[in-house]
Amino acid sequence: MAARRSRRAALGLCATVVLLDVAFCRAFVEDLDESFKENRKDDIWLVDFYAPWCGHCKKLEPIWNEVGLEMKSIGSPVKVGKMDATSYSSIASEFGVRGYPTIKLLKGDLAYNYRGPRTKDDIIEFAHRVSGALIRPLPSQQMFEHVQKRHRVFFVYIGGESPLKEKYIDAASELIVYTYFFSASEEVVPEYVTLKEMPAVLVFKDETYFVYDEYEDGDLSSWINRERFQNYLTMDGFLLYELGDTGKLVTIAVIDEKNTSVEHTRLKSIIQEVARDYRDHFHRDFQFGHMDGNDYINTLLMDELTVPTVVVLNTSNQQYFLLDRQIKNAEDMVQFINNILDGTVEAQGGDSILQRLKRIVFDAKSTIVSIFKSSPLMGCFLFGLPLGVISIMCYGIYTADTDGGYIEERYEVSKSEVESQEQREESKDQQEVSSGGPLVPTVQEPKDILEKKKD
Repeated sequence: MAARRSRRAALGLCATVVLLDVAFCRAFVEDLDESFKENRKDDIWLVDFYAPWCGHCKKLEPIWNEVGLEMKSIGSPVKVGKMDATSYSSIASEFGVRGYPTIKLLKGDLAYNYRGPRTKDDIIEFAHRVSGALIRPLPSQQMFEHVQKRHRVFFVYIGGESPLKEKYIDAASELIVYTYFFSASEEVVPEYVTLKEMPAVLVFKDETYFVYDEYEDGDLSSWINRERFQNYLTMDGFLLYELGDTGKLVTIAVIDEKNTSVEHTRLKSIIQEVARDYRDHFHRDFQFGHMDGNDYINTLLMDELTVPTVVVLNTSNQQYFLLDRQIKNAEDMVQFINNILDGTVEAQGGDSILQRLKRIVFDAKSTIVSIFKSSPLMGCFLFGLPLGVISIMCYGIYTADTDGGYIEERYEVSKSEVESQEQREESKDQQEVSSGGPLVPTVQEPKDILEKKKD
């Protein structure tokens, strides 16, 4: 009995601690109202626009409270708040909120959308990156090395004032939500960096660097958008969506990471080797990575892929390429990629009208199946009730047509009977005429007249 009481007391204490912790975190997230519109320009704000009924918003709430606590504890100048976009719809509309939750960093007259994973660390990094200087100077080699250790991908402008620097500033103002932008002098850059001309824009990633070439790479913003990813990535649905803006072909080893068999690990190793050793040859056109499981890929391709395998996606037009040979080593993979580039491997899928119709049917089927799997009773109600109503309506229409047809048939039959009767009478009259008989029936004389005749 005493043990039971102590257990209950412990559970009650734990619940109290959790509630206090939640309340403590909430204290660093401000609830915003209509006054926010006038006062926001005095500070930098990280705001979550939410709807009370939104499931994703409820899932984000504890993470958002942790973000508020972390930003306060490190002394960040960024204030964290949240706004009910359904109650203050005019303000939400002014900031371009079209879905929930929407995370924005508001800095003066500028509003930056957050499009990354909804984790505490990713959101905080976004806030630090966007709230700071658009282009951060690197005054020394020590600072350059520090940035290299801290960031997996970053861009550097090297040189003085120039038209290229103006383009770099424009690109940074657009893409600061994704990556970091720095500037440095030629003396600060590591010795292994070789520059053919100045000024220059470089991207540092994958323990190497690439130099922007306007003739080969085209528009600077487009080049930065393509190069802001590491060459080899662990893929998921969100990342594939982001890669859709790069215009690159995405080569994915679809494997089961829990399966340690040789075939699964071999394909992953081959893709990693190609990404590393053929980086200079393919980095402009290809992105490499692996994906755990085939569920998302099957949905994307509307097909059933056997794991392990390799698929190459063209996210810009929904086409994809499947293996047409056995891949034994990196050379086989390189040959397959080159065959895709020269057009000898047939592309499947696409965004034609037929494929779009196929996608509509596939999505509808997937939705219905998922509803019945998650809640069979709900599925029966949602689809059974309308089908029942439609069946009753069809039955009513069918029976109404049947009765009408029967009446019409009876009418037709009675009409035909009348016509046949008239035809019989006409034929009888014709027979009497041909035999010389009277046309008018003989009238019987009265009885008294007959008797007189006898007398």
